[in-house]
Amino acid sequence: MSHFDQLHRYIFNKANVRGELVQLHNSYQAILDSQDYPKVIQQLLGELMAATSLLTATLKFEGDIAVQVQSEGALKYAVVNGTHDQKMRGVAKWDQAIRELSSDLTQLLPKGVLVITITPVEGERYQGMVALEKPTLSECLEGYFSQSEQLPTKVVLKTEVDTLQPKAGGLFLQVLPTSSEVSDLSTRPEFTHLCTLTETIKAEELLDLPATEVLHRLYHQEEIELYSPQPIVFKCTCSKERSALAIANVDKQELLNIIAEDGAVRLNCQYCHQEYAFDAIDVESIHSGAYAQPGAAQ
Repeated sequence: MSHFDQLHRYIFNKANVRGELVQLHNSYQAILDSQDYPKVIQQLLGELMAATSLLTATLKFEGDIAVQVQSEGALKYAVVNGTHDQKMRGVAKWDQAIRELSSDLTQLLPKGVLVITITPVEGERYQGMVALEKPTLSECLEGYFSQSEQLPTKVVLKTEVDTLQPKAGGLFLQVLPTSSEVSDLSTRPEFTHLCTLTETIKAEELLDLPATEVLHRLYHQEEIELYSPQPIVFKCTCSKERSALAIANVDKQELLNIIAEDGAVRLNCQYCHQEYAFDAIDVESIHSGAYAQPGAAQ
């Protein structure tokens, strides 16, 4: 399993195209362990996680990307957050009274939208969205790039959840921008050729073989420059300090009433289910602006 939880970037030396390959296991398993998700949602979370990793690799600054699907159907939302240094977390919410969930994306997510939110450490947040009108998440992502960046893009996403070792993987090809003009695929035969090769990948190849062997099988007649891989980990960014900021906007007396009845104000992280409890002294400190998380530097 040593080749998993890594992101590989590469470029084609004789084509103005960049590529990325991601293979996930432990980081993906950590997301699945947080709840007893139905198989359909497990697969979708795997695709979202692979897609998020691939998209964070396109960031040219420190920050994070959230890739979310939401709808009015049985699956309310599923979202994966990823940082520029490949720290991932994810969660989904669905109507647990419905026992059978459709594996068809448009039926699972009626009136659904794909929302991509980019949040730099410095600078303004950007959010783009596209309707989930295609049968696969891959095609919806390709539509997003066509609509928002006018860059020809190919996305391949695969998952395997029927084994003791759930796996997810993805491939990403994109024409490198050379001008402000919209790219025309008719003038990019090399990109079309590489997409045709990429589409031949089988799930068992992408998910089971080392990245170098996957790339060799797909592009052995191409000249590729492969960069050092970047490790991927599950990492939740929740903390008691962040939770304190959340309740700072709640009326102090309301919080004290909850403490009087329940013994504490408790917040539960939806991503990792870590619970943070606040007593009356905490609430007084938070609302006076003097709160410091135990163990934090003073």
